[in-house]
Amino acid sequence: MTTYTPAMIEARWQAAWAEADAFKAVRSGDKPKYYVLEMFPYPSGRIHIGHVRNYTMGDVIARYKISTGHNVLHPMGWDAFGMPAENAAMASGGHPRDWTYQNIADMRDQMKPLGLSIDWSRELATCDPEYYGQQQALFLDFLEKGLIYRKKAVVNWDPVDMTVLANEQVEDGKGWRSGAEVERRELTQWFFKISDYSEELLEGLDGLDDWPAKVKLMQSNWIGKSRGLQFAFGLIDAPEGHDRIEVYTTRPDTLMGASFVGISPDHPLAKALERDDPEVAAFCADVRKGGTTEEALEKAEKRGFDTGLRVRHPFDTSWELPVYIANFILMDYGTGAIFGCPAHDQRDFEFATKYDLPISPVFLPAADADGTLTEAYVPQKTESVAYVRGFAGEDVQTGADAVDAAIAFCEKNGVGHGVTKFRLRDWGLSRQRYWGCPIPIIHCDTCGVVPEDKANLPVELPYDVSFDVPGNPLDRHPTWRDCTCPKCGGKGRRETDTMDTFVDSSWYYARFTAPRADTPTVHDDAAYWMNVDQYIGGIEHAILHLLYSRFFARAMHMTGHLPSTASEPFDALFTQGMVTHAIYTTKRPLDGRPVYHYPEEVTLRDGGAYLADGTRVEVIPSAKMSKSKNNVVDPVNIVKQYGADTARWFVLSDSPPERDVEWTAAGAEATHKHLGRVWRIANDIAQATEEGASATDEALLKDMHRAIRDVTMGIESFGFNAAIARLYAFTNTLSRSAASVTARRRAALTLAQLMAPMTPHLSEEIWSMLGGEGLILQAPWPQADEAMLVDAEITLPIQINGKRKSEITIAADADAATVEAAVLAQDAVQRNLDGATPKKIIVVPGRIVNIVV
Repeated sequence: MTTYTPAMIEARWQAAWAEADAFKAVRSGDKPKYYVLEMFPYPSGRIHIGHVRNYTMGDVIARYKISTGHNVLHPMGWDAFGMPAENAAMASGGHPRDWTYQNIADMRDQMKPLGLSIDWSRELATCDPEYYGQQQALFLDFLEKGLIYRKKAVVNWDPVDMTVLANEQVEDGKGWRSGAEVERRELTQWFFKISDYSEELLEGLDGLDDWPAKVKLMQSNWIGKSRGLQFAFGLIDAPEGHDRIEVYTTRPDTLMGASFVGISPDHPLAKALERDDPEVAAFCADVRKGGTTEEALEKAEKRGFDTGLRVRHPFDTSWELPVYIANFILMDYGTGAIFGCPAHDQRDFEFATKYDLPISPVFLPAADADGTLTEAYVPQKTESVAYVRGFAGEDVQTGADAVDAAIAFCEKNGVGHGVTKFRLRDWGLSRQRYWGCPIPIIHCDTCGVVPEDKANLPVELPYDVSFDVPGNPLDRHPTWRDCTCPKCGGKGRRETDTMDTFVDSSWYYARFTAPRADTPTVHDDAAYWMNVDQYIGGIEHAILHLLYSRFFARAMHMTGHLPSTASEPFDALFTQGMVTHAIYTTKRPLDGRPVYHYPEEVTLRDGGAYLADGTRVEVIPSAKMSKSKNNVVDPVNIVKQYGADTARWFVLSDSPPERDVEWTAAGAEATHKHLGRVWRIANDIAQATEEGASATDEALLKDMHRAIRDVTMGIESFGFNAAIARLYAFTNTLSRSAASVTARRRAALTLAQLMAPMTPHLSEEIWSMLGGEGLILQAPWPQADEAMLVDAEITLPIQINGKRKSEITIAADADAATVEAAVLAQDAVQRNLDGATPKKIIVVPGRIVNIVV
């Protein structure tokens, strides 16, 4: 072979790894274990360049750890349940199972040419009965331990698709697929008692030293620990059974600025009123059509209904406040009721302005205590304010101190009590859809709600379902739905709701330790492989997926499926950036609407972008890849054109891995040329005739050891782009070196080893070409010789009055006096001094010499 041919090289070494079963993970006491895991993909049918970046990062770590003597587990699976498969089935007349498994096969075929060090024998899909049957077993164990319960809850209901929607499936108040106005409906749902773990989940964040600080902050804010006051307003002329309205507030210091009380449309008082008042009923019904997320409610127009009821202020019985039903209050948060302080809450300010309610400041900025408010004044917790109304004690204090003082004052005067609460709510897992894990529950007229017998697991989804009408097909499948009660033997009816797909992804990391077991985990395997040493995935999963996984690990420990050491399942977390690409667009002549063009349709020349017919194209640089904008890059085509190693090297080289990287055709071409150059350098060395040592051998080998040190540090710190930059520099050194063949061969072998985690195929080829023993994958990682990292001489720049004038090469251990003398003896320095005497000479050891004249 006379040229670099990735297609041949990559096929050959992938076959060699397969023959050696090189990536099969087996428990062993001879080596330390290392478990690296990337967040598993949804099987959409096509991998994208973002997948390449994500899985290449994990592969670099896995291969490096193999070389450093670790027993590595690096598995792959598919997050395969969910609505997209049902939507595809409805659109094509097919079946979700067929669609999903075909996509899995396609994506597996697309991923394997990347040369990832994956143990494919552990592959799983969450839609495999083998997997979700064990998930059902976990459900039953959690239920037995009191970690699951059933209650009525307000949900997002799509009246066309006849299903509950997750918050993220509601867009502008409409169902993401049907476009129907979403309703807030009360249904009986199953819940995980994650809120019982609020404090533990919050405290556990402190021990996650190798997690990004921003992720821990996002989780902390979602859990939302707060200290506040819980008290009640007494109702005046209240309906029977409703003499008070309980309120929880984190800002009790603003109580003296209250101007109204608001309750949720789902508050018991609102429900009592709507039974007898058609206007109240109409308002509540209309409000329930809106979204249920805090974000949606914040964006929505603030609407209220004056119930005509009044409450007494707890500190002044003559002070009455109106009671409104308001669309921005959720029953699931706090008590479903608030007091509005418009002066210090922008949402309340907008509401009070709309309904002409009083706006009375309780405090003002300490620096401007005589000012007036034109919008809500919400100070930072540590900001000092001047109180003009209230009971905070001192005139000026911080918001945090005022809250504590207000709670103490209220407790002393018998108005409520201080309470610590959490924003985190229990996790509703019921979904009214077919393509999900069946909930293993049977409803019996005699016995009530009955857990399925474990001997009958898995409760498999029936294949013979129809999607020709809206709603859950399981409700219309009598031979599956109707069953025998495992408790009394009488007639039963299966639970037709299926589980939220977040459940599927909340324990897959544990299942990978024993994916074929007839129990959720195997003790010895889980004890050996857990925890995940390095987890890699997108920042979009920073809250729910990671929080639910942390809860599941604790629940699995409680039920005997994981050791206590696995309560925090991910020791280290890395969140990678996206791969972006320019968008190419023209406008339609008739209406000016944009037309998006694929990258392969566009030629870049003369500083512009053009179609084949010469039409100039507008370029929107560095945009998120989107199928709708046609700015996606197909990795399959990249691998065919340039090879997998080019794709791997490029996505790691151009940007720090936590940041976005822009894919460009020019960058891919340059990467391909560089790898071809590395191959030619190695080939030239392989063809060279042996010769004696050269005077330049030591210089080459010193740089080699520096490269070992720098690349090792880069990989261990996720500085892949820095490691690659160092490899570029070492390649240049090797290409220009006049060292002996022996020294250059040694350096080239080391270069191949250092590149191996990033470009495994090319590295194996060079290793073999130069006579390396066995597979480079299994060769020990090179070690930097500390003695070779020490320079006998160093070169220091010389500045005179801040401008560089010369440089000096001198012994590395020379003291400051020796350096000064040598510098002043230089002709170039004397010429620049022109007879002047330096006022000061500053020697920065190992860095620079500054002369001040």
